[in-house]
Order: sequence, then structure tokens, then C-alpha cells
Amino acid sequence: MKCKITRNAAKMLRLELDKPEHEGKKLRVYVTHAHGDHAHYGMAIDDPNDNDIVVTTDKDIDVILEKDNAFLDGVRIDYFYMPEEGFAVTNPSKGNHGDH
Repeated sequence: MKCKITRNAAKMLRLELDKPEHEGKKLRVYVTHAHGDHAHYGMAIDDPNDNDIVVTTDKDIDVILEKDNAFLDGVRIDYFYMPEEGFAVTNPSKGNHGDH
């Protein structure tokens, strides 16, 4: 499975993951809602379980993904400053380029 994190997103995620209360935890990306040929995503700080796979990204951030969930393979995590500041999780490999 693959996961891409942009430079801006990695910077913001590192600030959160480096907090003492998150020591040893990893970033989880999960499907909040799937319909048709695409899904919507959420993120959390969590520990992996038996149903997960941990993917190390090129930004040295480990991401927990649910095994065998095709909507999670190829997710991309962005962080935008405009028009509204915040994270956006999409999966371009599944044709999902943003919320509708």
C-alpha cells in the first residue's frame, strides 16, 4: 500500500506527532464514508492493530492503513493555507481529487 504526504502536511503532522502525549503513536488515515467509486477520509493519532498495515512515507512519517481497503491504497495527505487552512486527504489513484 502507498501513502503520499506533501511537504506542508508533513510539517504540520510532525508538530502534532512530536507532542509528548503522542510518543510512540502513529498517524492513522481511515475511510469515514464510501459511496460509489470513491471515499471520504479522516485522520487520527493511534496505535496499529491486527487489521492494519504501517506504511513509512518518504517524509519519515509512519501511517496506519486498514489492510485490504482499496480506498486507502494511494491516499495523499495535503495541507493548505488558503482558501481555508487545514488538511485534505484524497486518493488520486481512485479518481478522488477532493470533496464534492
